[in-house]
Amino acid sequence: MRGDTEITNREDVIDSRDIIDRIDYLEDERTAVSDKRDEAQEAYDGYDMSDKKKTAEEDLDALEELKAALEDAQNALKEWDESNEQELKALLNLADQAEGYSDDWKHGSTLIRDSYFKEYAQEFAEDIGAINNECSWPNNCIDWEKAADELKQDYTSVDFDGVDYWIR
Repeated sequence: MRGDTEITNREDVIDSRDIIDRIDYLEDERTAVSDKRDEAQEAYDGYDMSDKKKTAEEDLDALEELKAALEDAQNALKEWDESNEQELKALLNLADQAEGYSDDWKHGSTLIRDSYFKEYAQEFAEDIGAINNECSWPNNCIDWEKAADELKQDYTSVDFDGVDYWIR
């Protein structure tokens, strides 16, 4: 996953590196939009009307163009904030919580949605060879809810915008 892909709390499994990439992407994008607004403000504020080579009409036209560019840049920043600010805040809050619980945060920690944890526990047991994938018995007799609850003891719950995720 690259940083240009939105991360939501509807995903079953999230990699911490994707969260880090998305935060970086959103912060860089906002900085670029904000810088354009600042540049437009500086150009507008710094326009020199005392230049004797221009007529008053040319000065007014130039000032109107700078004002329009400033308004466009301000609107672009406002639109960016309306579209992305909530996601960025939610990801920053998640990262702030989860990073303290995982030594591997920067190198890749898995966050598992609470509603998916039972399936995750079953897949994990299969992946580590704790059960034989080719046998139906006793695999079909395992209480996966209880197994998931036991596995959760090694994990910590974090909140991602109102949804619980588990991280180790």
